[in-house]
Amino acid sequence: MHFEKGNLYHVYNMGNNRQKIFFSDENYLFFLRKIRTIVKPACEILAYCLMPNHFHFMLMATEKSEVYVNKSGLQILSRKIGTMQSSYTQAINKEKGTVGSLFRQKTKAKNLRQVIDFPNRNDDYALTCFDYIHYNPINAGLVVGAEEWKYSSYSDYIGLRNGSLINKSLAFEVLGIEDDYYVDFSYNGNQNIDEIF
Repeated sequence: MHFEKGNLYHVYNMGNNRQKIFFSDENYLFFLRKIRTIVKPACEILAYCLMPNHFHFMLMATEKSEVYVNKSGLQILSRKIGTMQSSYTQAINKEKGTVGSLFRQKTKAKNLRQVIDFPNRNDDYALTCFDYIHYNPINAGLVVGAEEWKYSSYSDYIGLRNGSLINKSLAFEVLGIEDDYYVDFSYNGNQNIDEIF
């Protein structure tokens, strides 16, 4: 993974062999605490969704994200994402009495666009990804409405929760959306969004 300040990234990974990575409410909450303490200091988080066997984040790289760790050629944000997954895996292995890696070896980080240019929203891959992240639980058949899924930032964007993990004002600015962006969306979400990713 390579990060450049001011760029948006869709960061995601899945359990090995598509296995579950979250087994209880406490697992989801523990993972979010790891994100807050390990990853958030090195970037801005605009959206997230934790699913039973994978996770999605939309991040904006900052100056801190670009810093290289010693002479390893590894940036601090990449290191922190790896550390977070390793720490979570160790906790789950201890809880379940298992060994080995929980996640696929390579976490993906797709560069969505450069924020500096604020491109025209009519063809905005970043906005499509933002919606994709939030409608993942609907598309997976886990819920009827995105607000029913506790483990995403959707509830923050519709005012049901006032969490501090995401930077809502930055998301509104860089994605060109208003505070009521999700008000008119139906319970079905964007049904064709899976075809894009």
